[in-house]
Amino acid sequence: MTVRVPRSGKEEQVRRSAAVEYEQMLLARHSLASYNRAHRLDRSAYILLSLVRVNGPMSIGELSEVLGLDASTLNRQTAAAMRAGLLERIPDPEGGIARKFAVTDNGAEALDLQRDAFLTSLDKLMADWSDEDIAGFANYLRRFNTDIERLAGRTWPRPETQA
Repeated sequence: MTVRVPRSGKEEQVRRSAAVEYEQMLLARHSLASYNRAHRLDRSAYILLSLVRVNGPMSIGELSEVLGLDASTLNRQTAAAMRAGLLERIPDPEGGIARKFAVTDNGAEALDLQRDAFLTSLDKLMADWSDEDIAGFANYLRRFNTDIERLAGRTWPRPETQA
């Protein structure tokens, strides 16, 4: 398939960007969860649990700052995660006024099961990739994401093992 490229003075840059855009659109369309539905968290719960696990307990304001979502959206998402027993409200461990959200034991178990399912799917998908190819792909994805974060003015916390 040929991707149609708009004509401009920066034709070569546009062509490279068009190929990345198309592949990124396809990547977003694919869901590793569809390969293994045994342990399925919805997307917002998976993101919230991952963020709070890496960052520690967070308030609605802190979640809003990192995720770029308004408080009403986050109130709905955190309420659903609390009803499911995945998150709990706790007093601020640092003594602040705002209550914060922490991952429950059930939430940690559900996140671990979902992450393991994703990793199993990735292992299958990249079974014939070399270690160098996998490391290179991870580095390019990290670079792509950190450049998006830089432009958006919001950084996403990463686990120490991935920094």
